[in-house]
This record gives sequence, C-alpha cells and structure tokens, in this order.
Amino acid sequence: MFLFQLPEDVLFLVLSYLDPRSLCRLSQACKRSYMFISRDAVWRKIAKDIINTGLTRQGIDLCPSIPLKDRVRASHNWIHGVCRKEVLLKWKINLLPWIQLDCDVLYLSQAANISAYHLRADGGKLQNSRVALFSGHQEDVCRFTLTDTHLISAGGDGKIIVHDRGSDYSVEYYGHNQEVNCIDCKGGVIVSGSRDKTAKIWALTPDRFGQCLHTIPTYDRVWSVAISPSLCNFVTGTACCENFAPLRIWDTERCHLVSCLGTEFRRGAGVLDIVYESPFQLLTCGYDTFIRYWDLRVCSRKCVMEWEEPHDSALYCIKTDKNHMIASGSSYYGVVRLWDKRKTRCLQMFQLAPTTSSPVYSLCFNTTHLYAALASVLYSLDFRTAASQSWK
Repeated sequence: MFLFQLPEDVLFLVLSYLDPRSLCRLSQACKRSYMFISRDAVWRKIAKDIINTGLTRQGIDLCPSIPLKDRVRASHNWIHGVCRKEVLLKWKINLLPWIQLDCDVLYLSQAANISAYHLRADGGKLQNSRVALFSGHQEDVCRFTLTDTHLISAGGDGKIIVHDRGSDYSVEYYGHNQEVNCIDCKGGVIVSGSRDKTAKIWALTPDRFGQCLHTIPTYDRVWSVAISPSLCNFVTGTACCENFAPLRIWDTERCHLVSCLGTEFRRGAGVLDIVYESPFQLLTCGYDTFIRYWDLRVCSRKCVMEWEEPHDSALYCIKTDKNHMIASGSSYYGVVRLWDKRKTRCLQMFQLAPTTSSPVYSLCFNTTHLYAALASVLYSLDFRTAASQSWK
C-alpha cells in the first residue's frame, strides 16, 4: 500500500488527522496497515484528549501494559455508558465499606477487617478466596490508605493501625479520643482526622516510627484529609458545623494554617472527600452536593470549576483519572456519575441500587472497570464490552 511506504514521521503526521473510526477502518486495509496503526504512538494524541485512557495531563502513562488502541475503545464505552454490571460480593448487614485498588488487588473494608482480593485476569472479577486479611480494630474501619509497603487503617475505636503488607506485623497508634474518620499517608508521614475535632501528624520513618509529631485543633469534626503530592502541605475537610472554613490547608512541617479554600459554604456543608491531582490542583465534594475543582496557583478563595449533583444528593466520594474524568458516588440509590471536566453537565449516570437508598460509600476505577461499594454489596462495571455505535 503506497501510503505506508511514506517515512514514518510523515505517516504519523498524516494519521494524526484521522478520528478513531477512520483509523480502525484504515487498519483493516492490509496487514501492514494493521500493524502500523496498532502502535501506541498513533493513538497517543487521541488518548490524551478523551477520558480515562490512563494518560495524565502531564503525559504520564499509568497503564503501559495495555495497548492504547484498546484503551481508546474502552474510553468510548465509558463516554456512551456501554458496560456490564455485576455483583462481586454481598454481605448481610449494612456497613460503611471503603475500597482501594492497587494494580490487580482490590482492598475492601468490612466492619473491623480489611480483605484483599486478587482480580481475575479474564474479567475483573474477584478470585474466590482472599489473599490477605488485616485486622486489629475493636470497631468498624472508617477508612484506610495504601503505600508501597504498608496499609494504614483508621477505626471507630480511635486507633490507627499500620499493617505491613508483606507480613503479619502491625503497629497500633492510640491517637484520638473518638472515631478516626479519615487517613492519608505519603512520604513517610501519616495525617489523621477525627470526630474529636483534631488532626494529627504521625511519623512512618524508621527513626521516629509511631511518633505523633503534631496535634492540630480544628474546632470541628474532621471528615476528610489529603496530603499534597509535594508533601509540603495537607488539606483538612471538616463538618462545617462551627464558624470555621471547612477546607483548610496546613503546612506539614510546622502545622501552621496556610490558607482557607472558599468563602461561601452554608452551615452543614461538610467535606467528605478530597483528591489531589497535582501539588496545586485538587477536587473536593461533600454534603452540599457540589464537586469543586481548586487551582491554588489561581486563587484560594474561589474554585475554578464546580459541578452540581443534579438530584441534590450529597456526594460521598470522588475519583479522577488525573486528566479529564471524574467519577462521583451519591448518597441515594447507589448512583455513580461520570463527569468530563470540559463539560458543565454530567456525562453518564449509573443507578446501581434502584430499589434501596444506599449511598456509594467508596469507588475506584482503572481503564476498563469501575468498582463501587454500597452498604451491603460490591458492584463492578465492566467497560470492555462491544464497541459503542460511534466507534464502529
């Protein structure tokens, strides 16, 4: 075929003007065209411009083992809501589960324990038996976070437990007088927030392991915390029941208040989840039904973008692909919404539990699956189905 006899740099330039459907049709012309068009370099520009392909805004590839062509195909299914819903796990009593995804292992908290399950390579389902169990709390686990070597859990018993992911070794911190609602860990530092109206910083480094470095009085219940990727500061999100800004940024080393985010929060507009995308950009959500996007380089008094939950429901959790997509979990009927930051309206909605009013307490996703934890069930949405009509 004459086209594919052109120099590669010229050919890449020509193909950059084609959309996904045209590229797929051209790839069917001959074996040589198929092999060339299957290269990641052909799909990189397209992949960066659409949602959830594993490419961040900075161009980092989070899923290099999956061909970009396959990820672009799955992205079109995300955009058009083409997926297969499955129930992965059920339990008998209502809980407040939290989930985290680390490569092919899904971590799930149920009451006082955290279980780890391998995901099957053939379809994202859980393997029959768990591969690890983390325990030690006397009451329910509120949240937990993962590092490369540790799992750190926060419980209703006021304890923080640092579990070694490679062994049975664990260390307990008795740091709060009431339940520890939230936890985050980066760079050898743990930040916890509690109903007792304090946030605490703990050392995870070998020389000061388990030491409480600072206690910060927040004068309000702390629902969420997040450490900046730069490690220089962290954010607390409080219940907004007192006369204090619910979103406050603190210096990690000295624990001084750096700034407050926003000025117009109504009473009770508690912040339930915070996600950093970069050292300067973060997303928040909570009881006031809004997702807010903050850019600290622009202004701390007002968010740069906001999206309102259409059914006026509280938002319990959010996740981002660090590019264009946000996924949110609502407080009623297991509603998960997908948002494109470049659009003002919701991109897709999935109602996982139409007959029960359970919130989506936690969610996570990769390029092919979304996992959502409700009060008594764990759902999976598989987006690796047949291509949507716009792709064909």
